[in-house]
Amino acid sequence: MEMDHKKTPYFNQVQAYVKRHHVQHDVPGHKGHLDNELSSFIGKKAFTMDVNAPRGLDNLNKPTGVIKEAAELMADAFHAEKAYFLTGGTTMGILSMIMSICRANEKIIMPRNVHKSVISALILSGAVPIFIKPQLDNHLGIANHMALEDIRQAIHDHPDAKAVFIINPTYFGVTSDIKAIVDLAHEHDMIAMTDEAHGSHFPFSQQLPLSSMRAGADMSACSLHKTVGSLTQSSILIAQGPRIDHIRLRSTINMLQSTSPSNLLLSSLDVARKTIYFEGPVKLPQVIRMAADARRKIAAIPGLAVADKAYFQALGATGYDETKIIVKVSDLGITGFDVYKELFDEHRVTVELAETHLILAVLSIGTTKADLDALVNALKKISQKYQKQQLPPLQAKFSYTYPEAYTRPRDAYHAPKKYVPYDQSVDEIAAESVMIYPPGIPIVIPGEIITADILEDLDLYKRSGSVILSDTEGGYIKVVDKDLWFKWEEDHAND
Repeated sequence: MEMDHKKTPYFNQVQAYVKRHHVQHDVPGHKGHLDNELSSFIGKKAFTMDVNAPRGLDNLNKPTGVIKEAAELMADAFHAEKAYFLTGGTTMGILSMIMSICRANEKIIMPRNVHKSVISALILSGAVPIFIKPQLDNHLGIANHMALEDIRQAIHDHPDAKAVFIINPTYFGVTSDIKAIVDLAHEHDMIAMTDEAHGSHFPFSQQLPLSSMRAGADMSACSLHKTVGSLTQSSILIAQGPRIDHIRLRSTINMLQSTSPSNLLLSSLDVARKTIYFEGPVKLPQVIRMAADARRKIAAIPGLAVADKAYFQALGATGYDETKIIVKVSDLGITGFDVYKELFDEHRVTVELAETHLILAVLSIGTTKADLDALVNALKKISQKYQKQQLPPLQAKFSYTYPEAYTRPRDAYHAPKKYVPYDQSVDEIAAESVMIYPPGIPIVIPGEIITADILEDLDLYKRSGSVILSDTEGGYIKVVDKDLWFKWEEDHAND
């Protein structure tokens, strides 16, 4: 049955509630009309919409009304059988997917360049990661797609794995052969799940890479707030096929989801689905054309280079999201971190992230030509500034180190701990994740052995001014206290 995507059932019900002007003797405490600096700045209507699930607005943990109807429309738009609204971001979706499929000590095959939320899911579920090294791009200094043969080998070596986890696309827009990977996983009776945080717009233009549901994946977590237009922290989990136990999945989501979800976030998901459904097929090709024009202009700027779809396909990638713009800046003799800061501080242009050699801009149907002109003009000025200085091209080391795993993340997380200075941590077993944000990919995770290469990579990021996320501060890192750990004693009893 064809569905009416002009409808926004949840948002409409919230509007109707607000217009009835109820006297509020329930939570939240602002009662919809409290005066403060925030309400003065954003307007009181946002506060009047922020109510706590009164009659008629359904229940996110067990939807039977307007949330159920809105989720059915969402599933249909994304070519899925079922959709779940999430108010804890795609992190909640990834936690829910892995925790609903993998029990303690069960294996899951995945690339090492996963988001930190995947590591959290491994700790909470107790699953054992079988890491695959992604294809490395030494020219740009980034990790790209997974090779199909590497996945085939991992499945051969670990036929008892429960699932294969796929990033579609990477933070930088690169895609693996998702259809072949999904088919391979299903041939071996494994679940295929995807982190589609940066690919939520894929279903709405044939000029974009294949979406996970179109490829036959069983589950996917999608950040609608990143590329579709909902409010930050709002995401969805979509699923299809007979391999998914939806009772267990719903139970897992309810363990992680707030019982007081934001109506603003839920409404934004409802409206964003309608917008991308009708406007995406028209506007996304326009965005792709604008991005191509911007790449052409940037490539003509001295000292700068761009990476496009042909570049990544020549490296073996299946596809590339052309709504992203990667600019290599290191030939100017400066890092992407330098350019990021200068764009922000001097030109009021914010890009998504920086790496040693590059910056990344993420476009959407909200991007305008004026936005891209501002980026191009700012890059011209930066080029002119540093061309005069005639700095030698940056030859920064790129090693994308993959540490050896001593134990599963859950074991290290619960093991006895001690704190040591970073420069004294070589050969210790990490008991925390240390990562650069963005993109939030850990340099080291609990259970991995810290090496000199890892410390060298980390020092490079620190000197660049990057945000380092970890549990510990003051130049220390949390590691397993081997002297108090029964597992270490058992493994080395005969040394």
